[in-house]
Amino acid sequence: SSLAAELPPPYTAIASPDASGVPVINCRVCQSLINLDGKLHQHVVKCTVCNEATPIKNPPSGKKYVRCQCNCLLICKDTSRKIGCPRPNCRRIITLGPVMLIPEEQPAQPALPVQPDGTRVVCGHCGNTFLWMELRFNTLAKCPHCKKISSVGSALPRRRCCAYITIGMICIFIGVGLTVGTQDFARRFHATYVSWAVAYLLGLICLIRACYWGAIKVSYPEHSFA
Repeated sequence: SSLAAELPPPYTAIASPDASGVPVINCRVCQSLINLDGKLHQHVVKCTVCNEATPIKNPPSGKKYVRCQCNCLLICKDTSRKIGCPRPNCRRIITLGPVMLIPEEQPAQPALPVQPDGTRVVCGHCGNTFLWMELRFNTLAKCPHCKKISSVGSALPRRRCCAYITIGMICIFIGVGLTVGTQDFARRFHATYVSWAVAYLLGLICLIRACYWGAIKVSYPEHSFA
C-alpha cells in the first residue's frame, strides 16, 4: 500500500576525524566510522558494521538521494513523487509530496567534533556502543548493531518485574480462596470452575511476564550529552 513518507531513525556525526590523517566519515545510520581511503571517487560508501550506504558526493545530475524508513538509501529522479523500496522485507511505497517528510540525503562530510543531543549507550547484548536519542532513561532501546531489545537503565525492568509478581500472586491467592471457599457450590454449579481457571491463568501469565522483565538485558549509558 502507498504510505506517506516517514522520518528515518535519527543520525548525527559523533566522532572526530582519524588522527592518522586518513579521510573518514560517520555512517549516517549507525554512526560507525567509515574509512574513505581509495573511495573518494565513489558517490556512496557502504558501512562495514550495518551494511547501509552513506553518500559522500552530490547525486548525479537530475537525481536525488532519499532514505527509506528501513534505512535503505534510494537514488531517484528529481521529479519523482512516489518511489518503492526494493528490499524484499520492506517494499514500502514512499510518497514524496510537495512537503517532504523524509529529508533528502545530503553527501556526508568528514566528521567533525559535534555534540549530539543524546546519550551513548553500551548494549547489554553485544557490548557495542550506540547513540540513544531519548532524553529519558527507563525505556526500551533497539541496538542498531545486533538488532536486539534491551532496557536503558535497570529501573524499568525492576519496577515491571515487581508489579507483575505482585499482581500474579494476588490472582493466585484469589484462585486458592475461590477453590477453598466454593467447593460445595462448584459441585452443584460446574461453571464455578471457570472462575478458578481464570484466576490461576491470570496469575500464571503475570508470573511469566515477571520472569521476562527479570531476565531482560540492561544497557547502561556511558555519559549524557544533553
